[in-house]
Amino acid sequence: MGDLEVAGRVLPPQTYRPGRRDNELRRLTLAWLGSQPSEHTKAAYERDLRYWLAWCDETSIHPLDARKTDVDNWIARQRDCGVRPDAGPSAKGSIARRVSVVASWYDYIIEDTAASGTPMIEHNPGHTRARPKADKDQSPTVGLNQAESDRLITAADADGPRSSAIIRLMLTNAVRASVIETAQISGLGYDRGHRVLTMIYKGDKKVRDPLPPPTAHAIDAYLESRGWPETGLLFVTRNGKPIDEPHLLKLVQRLARKAGIPSAAQLSPHSLRHTAITETLDATGDLRKAQDLAHHADPRTTRLYDLRRGELDGHAAYVLATRYGARRDA
Repeated sequence: MGDLEVAGRVLPPQTYRPGRRDNELRRLTLAWLGSQPSEHTKAAYERDLRYWLAWCDETSIHPLDARKTDVDNWIARQRDCGVRPDAGPSAKGSIARRVSVVASWYDYIIEDTAASGTPMIEHNPGHTRARPKADKDQSPTVGLNQAESDRLITAADADGPRSSAIIRLMLTNAVRASVIETAQISGLGYDRGHRVLTMIYKGDKKVRDPLPPPTAHAIDAYLESRGWPETGLLFVTRNGKPIDEPHLLKLVQRLARKAGIPSAAQLSPHSLRHTAITETLDATGDLRKAQDLAHHADPRTTRLYDLRRGELDGHAAYVLATRYGARRDA
């Protein structure tokens, strides 16, 4: 038994055999993470690898002895109850992403040790046909309607300044969970009269968003409750530790239950991002505004959130028929 140190943190104990092989596995894992293009990607890959290694530990399988059937069983487990007992069933896209990360890890190990004459593993258990294919034309995320969003904000405000600041920032600025986890106090500032927050998104892309007054006031109230710290993480737990995705999931679901939202158990931090983008499309009808809010590089990604897609009323064909003077009885 031993611990696998990854990116300065320690993964849960795994069923490793002591010796040179596992020392090499640690080294290769750190190198694999170090080869990723951004800190955001490193953190995401580390998290997904943790899930796989925890499954290996739970099922008493050394990762280098794993077979495709072990990954297939892990996939089935995620479909049924997720990666943690309290997580709930995982979406297809989440499962596909995790398996892809695991396959990338094995590919790196295989490629690096193949020429040594004693490869650590010769097959990649992550290359399985059981990996689900996410629907690229539809988002499976459960969102909120306007009344539910209002009730969630009310519940968050009543829960305390930190909950109020987090939920308002998610619903007004469509921020990702990773932004809540990594946002810095030093990112707060002003620009041309706007209160702004500078954040790091995918690919270490630095973006700056204006904060609407209610959101800015909520953040100020939260910082005041902490004694106005000048540096460090913008959001921390009550004991001062960094906030992570499981913590945010529990927060969203707990507040949703307090707000009487029927879909509380299906909600996630991404549900609030989904809601913010969808409401922007509904309110403005402007795909570019929604794309800017979401910081999507590709507008096709933003279109996944457009619930009006495919509706017949107001279809462009009617507009064109009027333009060309076509007769309905022709």
